[in-house]
Formats: sequence, C-alpha cells, structure tokens
Amino acid sequence: QVRLQESGGDSVQAGGSLRVSCAASGISYGAYCVAWFRQGSGAEREGVASIDHYGRTDIAPSVAGRFTVSKDTGNGENTVYLQMGSLKPDDTGMYFCAARVKAGCPALSRLSLFDSWGQGTRVTVSS
Repeated sequence: QVRLQESGGDSVQAGGSLRVSCAASGISYGAYCVAWFRQGSGAEREGVASIDHYGRTDIAPSVAGRFTVSKDTGNGENTVYLQMGSLKPDDTGMYFCAARVKAGCPALSRLSLFDSWGQGTRVTVSS
C-alpha cells in the first residue's frame, strides 16, 4: 500500500526559496513514478515535476529553471523533494505529491494515471 505525506509548506516572500518534501512508503522496491502537482485557488490542478525510480525527471515549462525535483531513499522509504526558487505569487497553492507504481513517468498532464495522492501542503508566496 502506497502512502504519501507532504510537508514543508510555508509562507514566503516573492523571490524566496522553499523546499517541500513527500515521504512515500510502499514504493521502495520496483518501478515507480512520484510527481508534484499544485492547485491554486479556483484553478485546476497542474503538474509541476516528476521523478522516476531511475532518477529521471520532468519539469513543467512554467517552473523550469526555478524548480527542481530530487529523491532520497533510505530505511525503506523514499522521500521526494521539490526545491522551489525565485518564487512568484503565482506559485501560491496547495502542493500535492502523487505516485504511480509502474515503470516510467507519464506526462505531467495525465493526472488520472497517478493512483495514490497525499493530502497536500500549502505554499503561499506574497509580493
């Protein structure tokens, strides 16, 4: 059973940096993909970044050059990080991680292909 728990959301000033984490259990062995999505107020949920078990990443054009995704494996759990820099007020929203226990990451637009979701962590960027 896959379980995901996000943490690290905070309120920051525009131009600042923040790292959010996703503790993922149940995907330590075998192929998987973990992705970050975000949803602003009144907006649709959008894909931000993904990483597969090989460490291959995909970053949405809207955050490319500012956000990176990485992972760390230890003690039977994977932790996936989203490092966010040069934050803008438009980056405000709930950030969710999601997992798919299959080889390879689908396109970030394919939200329905992700089977497990966390509860989200809130990021607020003020100008």
